[in-house]
Amino acid sequence: MNEPSTVTAELAEADTRRWLERAVIGLNLCPFAKAVHVRGQIHYAVYLPSDAAELIEALLAEARALHHIGAAERDTTLLIAPNTLADFFDFNDFIGRAERRLAREGFEGELQLASFHPHFQFAGTEADDITNATNRAPYPTLHLLREDSLDRAVEAFPDAEEIFGRNMEKLEALGADGWAALDVGPGAAR
Repeated sequence: MNEPSTVTAELAEADTRRWLERAVIGLNLCPFAKAVHVRGQIHYAVYLPSDAAELIEALLAEARALHHIGAAERDTTLLIAPNTLADFFDFNDFIGRAERRLAREGFEGELQLASFHPHFQFAGTEADDITNATNRAPYPTLHLLREDSLDRAVEAFPDAEEIFGRNMEKLEALGADGWAALDVGPGAAR
């Protein structure tokens, strides 16, 4: 069991907003993020317990809420879990289970799950490879996206398949010192 954390829901959300604004939008890692951020269509939810099984239930509750609220009001949800799944490989296994549960609950074709983790590591890379930072957030984070919104965003961005490669190049040019200077880790918003 995890030790109690000093991370509050407010701090987890503030750190995540800081990461989104400075890294994701600031570096243009996701060209689709700025519009929903500016329009206030991102819902931030924080799950503080350390129970991963209950985290799936929280994810399903957020998926149901996203399903029932119009995209103009809430286009996407970030579920931040600062006190659970600290190990990236456990988190990665959890993502597979979460995707299966979302599909069983009828969200396949409607919602997509993306994931971010402070220790994210692409297969075949070293842990300190700067390109891993494209998927690193201050805390384990589950991102629910509407597939319709993704389709529209991809249509509006003709080179969507090139985003990944450009992100790798940006981070390699930025380097570890440049990433650290963004100050987007846990507790940065204190």
